[in-house]
Amino acid sequence: MDRAIGSIAILGGGTAGWMAAAVLAQVLRGTKTTITLVESAEIPTVGVGEATIPPIVDFLRLLEIDQGQFMAATEGSFKLGIRFDDWRVVGERYWHPFGTFGPSVDRRPFHHVWHRLVAAGDDPRLEAYSLATALGDAGRMAFADGQGLDGQGQGPLGGMRHALHFDAGLVARFLRTYSEQRGVRRLERRVEGATLKDDGFVEALVLDGGERLEADLFIDCSGFRGVLIEGALKTGYEDWSAFLPCDRAVAGLTGRDANPPPFTQAAARPAGWRWRIPLRHRTGNGYVYSSAHVSDDEALADLEGEAGKLLTEPRVLRFTGGRRKAFWNRNVVALGLASGFIEPLESTSIHFVTSGLMKLLDHFPDKDFDGANIADYNKALIAEYEAARDFIVLHYQPTRRDEPFWRERAAATLPPDLAERLALYRGTGRIPHRPTELFTELSWFYVLEGMGVRPQAYDPLVDLSNLSQVREGLAGWRRRVAEIVQAAPLHDAALDQVAGQRRPAA
Repeated sequence: MDRAIGSIAILGGGTAGWMAAAVLAQVLRGTKTTITLVESAEIPTVGVGEATIPPIVDFLRLLEIDQGQFMAATEGSFKLGIRFDDWRVVGERYWHPFGTFGPSVDRRPFHHVWHRLVAAGDDPRLEAYSLATALGDAGRMAFADGQGLDGQGQGPLGGMRHALHFDAGLVARFLRTYSEQRGVRRLERRVEGATLKDDGFVEALVLDGGERLEADLFIDCSGFRGVLIEGALKTGYEDWSAFLPCDRAVAGLTGRDANPPPFTQAAARPAGWRWRIPLRHRTGNGYVYSSAHVSDDEALADLEGEAGKLLTEPRVLRFTGGRRKAFWNRNVVALGLASGFIEPLESTSIHFVTSGLMKLLDHFPDKDFDGANIADYNKALIAEYEAARDFIVLHYQPTRRDEPFWRERAAATLPPDLAERLALYRGTGRIPHRPTELFTELSWFYVLEGMGVRPQAYDPLVDLSNLSQVREGLAGWRRRVAEIVQAAPLHDAALDQVAGQRRPAA
């Protein structure tokens, strides 16, 4: 008998649903597998501006989508990293940038050399060794693809990386067109529930009016409700509010910047933090906060006091940080908010949809739905989620802010693995290297350094390099960074070049 998956039903549109439809349509093209997406116009999508991380570029390549066309259609802008304002103390800022950080010295990554420079009395500056940081501070943009700046792929531009900001609603619209052109069928219907087989697998979606939609594999993109993964299959939810107590967000749009900054801003506030995501046509703003420390009205007033009067009706989102106990249960795979939620401090929301899809392709089932295959999928994704959770918690714990919310965060019990990482770093300057994790050693270094965590010692192997020669070589790196920044176009000009059609001044 043919055991191949013959039909896939995706519950929910929005960014997650249409990302799933687009990927599956692209990968399964030429097969007999049918893909149907069901969405209701009565259920709004979440998001007024979305920030991503560099794997979004790989996602577009997989779908064979031109980046410029995508950015023009989604009012997209470039992102070189995240700038964190006021996290350790009010008035300080630090960066988590993308791309290369300094040169390797005698095969030792530069962040190990950084500790030696500090110990020797030098005062290294991040923007001198991170091209993304220097460009972001200058409001400029450069690329690693040889657009007249570094055609040899050497030096600071050789490892240049970027991500994107975009309007999430426009992304869903773009990917819907893409998917439908590749055979995905869309049903605009309300899902009333689901029927189960005797073995507990989902048999069919029950639509308004009593119609049924049967499928072999179901993708649940129904948002926090988790209509299938939770409503039908009772998978369970692991609550992380003890580690991440922010449980609300208020969001809306303000006007466009004349030269949108090529980075996401995350500014700490008395009961949480505020984001600022620059798009080509507007600016997305939001305040993620703990409802135990500030009311919804106070949060909105705080947001508008910092960002300006919102041009759109404010949207309040209520959530509990955490994840489903399984992302794949029987013949249901949950993606997006249906799978869990980690506050978007490091722009992981879109990435986890992509990661879930890529891992699904790596574990793509047949109709037997092998239990070991499903367990391996869940194990990999749970490990990625938990490591990302620990990385987010790291942004809070070393703070010296003196409001009740921040005092509680500084005194809170840490997840065990994070506590071990901090102890290792404080003692030796080392960060565990785990290739399967989303955030690299370098990402951890940026946040640890930015939050004022200083190691008592550093990697002794860097002492084998001649310090005078190291300093001489680094001077050349700093000069090259400065030259690239000076030659680079403003972000707005780079957007005109890539996405076309100059925007009017704000």
